[in-house]
Amino acid sequence: MTAAVQVPAGAPMISFKGAGKSFITKDNKVLRAFRDVDLDIAAGEFLALVGPSGCGKSTLLNVLAGLTEITAGEVMLGGHRPGGSKLDIGYVFQQDSVLPWIRVQANIELGLKLRGWPPARRRERAVEWLAKIGLAGFGEAFPAELSGGMRKRVALAACLAYDPDVLFMDEPFGALDAQTRILLQDELLRLWQERRQTVVFVTHDIGEAIVMADRVIVMTARPARIKTDYRIDLPRPRSAAETRFHPKFDGLYRAIWDDLRPELAAQPTPERGAA
Repeated sequence: MTAAVQVPAGAPMISFKGAGKSFITKDNKVLRAFRDVDLDIAAGEFLALVGPSGCGKSTLLNVLAGLTEITAGEVMLGGHRPGGSKLDIGYVFQQDSVLPWIRVQANIELGLKLRGWPPARRRERAVEWLAKIGLAGFGEAFPAELSGGMRKRVALAACLAYDPDVLFMDEPFGALDAQTRILLQDELLRLWQERRQTVVFVTHDIGEAIVMADRVIVMTARPARIKTDYRIDLPRPRSAAETRFHPKFDGLYRAIWDDLRPELAAQPTPERGAA
């Protein structure tokens, strides 16, 4: 098992200071994804990002994962720049990310294999996680034989089996039907309650953000900035369905929606010039 990386007492696990990211389009226009982002995320915190489509939320996750670099400011992950961080990272993408040509158990074992786990220990761990996600007995199935919700469970297990220090999730349940979505929200809440990884969770669903997170960050239209930061003071452990009936839920939903609504129609076009 990967040893957890410790950050100094009082230091954030993730820190953005004046961070910005711009791209140059094919026709030499500047596309500013986000700018002037100042944000600290504590170790073990579950943080949700909501904002208009195309405002840079996924780009922000890609920066944290070391898949792209910022063009302004500073981002630190576990005390290092993301590309040089010693943290073990899990990333659950919006699209189906299981490998269709290998069986379910092999999908779960893949991350462990890449981290040098011996075969017997990998198999033991994968069987353990198949049971955790309610798919015991499906290890020899191919992903095409599973429902969308079952494949998403496999993708979640493949990330969590190697016990990452931080978990980035980009609308992981967005394509699922409402009932399956609630079941997987409950599954993630249960698994997170056991391990308490630092989670950054992108969603367009305000209710999902409130149910899952310790804090909800509302982003403006592109180039995204932090508009508001809500502390979700609801008791844990939580139920994805029952939390929606908590007396504070409607007030939080209304406040976040009031902040988000004016941003939805305010998306700018790219600009001419250099980034």
